[in-house]
Amino acid sequence: MVRAGIVGATGYAGAELVRILSGHPDVELTVLTSRQYAGEKFDKIYPSMAGIVDLICEKLSIDSFCERTDVVFIALPHKVAMEIVPEFIRRDKKVIDLSADFRFKDVLLYEAFYQEHTAADLLDKAVYGLCEIYFDKIKSANLIGNPGCYPTSVILPLVPLIKSSFLDINSIIADSKSGVSGAGRSLSLTAHFCEANESFKAYKVSAHRHQPEMEEVLSIEAGRPVNMTFVPHLVPMTRGMLTTIYANLVKEVSSEEIQNCIDSFYSERFFVRICKEGRMPDTLHVKGTNFCDIGFKLDERNNRIILISAIDNLVKGASGQAVQNMNILLGLDETAGLTNVPFSL
Repeated sequence: MVRAGIVGATGYAGAELVRILSGHPDVELTVLTSRQYAGEKFDKIYPSMAGIVDLICEKLSIDSFCERTDVVFIALPHKVAMEIVPEFIRRDKKVIDLSADFRFKDVLLYEAFYQEHTAADLLDKAVYGLCEIYFDKIKSANLIGNPGCYPTSVILPLVPLIKSSFLDINSIIADSKSGVSGAGRSLSLTAHFCEANESFKAYKVSAHRHQPEMEEVLSIEAGRPVNMTFVPHLVPMTRGMLTTIYANLVKEVSSEEIQNCIDSFYSERFFVRICKEGRMPDTLHVKGTNFCDIGFKLDERNNRIILISAIDNLVKGASGQAVQNMNILLGLDETAGLTNVPFSL
């Protein structure tokens, strides 16, 4: 059995990791840490885990943590993560970091949107953990920068068409809607019930920190710079993310060619489901799962494609993808622990 520990287990992403790993056939969950809830049983903080997880949350001691784990999940805020990741790497642990600290290759780009990076020497060694795109690199990695939720929902639909040279890469516009859990568990006015309920609003328009992450990855895949317009929105639901992408086509293509392009690219990737003509992705159909559903429609009159994706922002957009990364880098079945059947309603 793989011994897994979670640093920062009581935030939403950490708790989702606990939920998924507690049912993983090849994993024993051995350590949970929490600064705020040290000394408390996890199922007191999340009663849904009663009778399933009986671990007590601890303060982080890296030496003790390493003695009891083989793989480390870090679900801490940006900057806090980079302070401890080097210690785990020095102790030969496999590390999957859910913050943005190890998602970038260009340290200046990271620092322009976040803060000074104190472990920049690890950026070249880190692998961007978008499993369907970087599967082979993940297999031999020691440090994974787990992608953000918005980038996952934007990059997966675009990469096959960019690599097939179907798109005018200077025309990409992505419009995304996220459930409130994307804001995290910490108290904030925007996530307050009275502020979020019956409200639908754009925020951080063309200024969201996930935009440079998306542009860097898409530029690498395109082989030249990609600059896009990105507008995120907050939707009054707990979890789920729907992204609609608009891009001009550089040549005439049929719906069948687009379908074949995306189908063939993801033919061996279990967690990407391509909607057939007449059906579009819906957050309801991926809730609680690690699936990314992708659909499209050709706007022939304007020679434009409309791509739509749906994910659960806490699963494929965070913790499920982290477990998928663990499965790949440890040589386990990629789908292990992640094959729960979606709810019908």
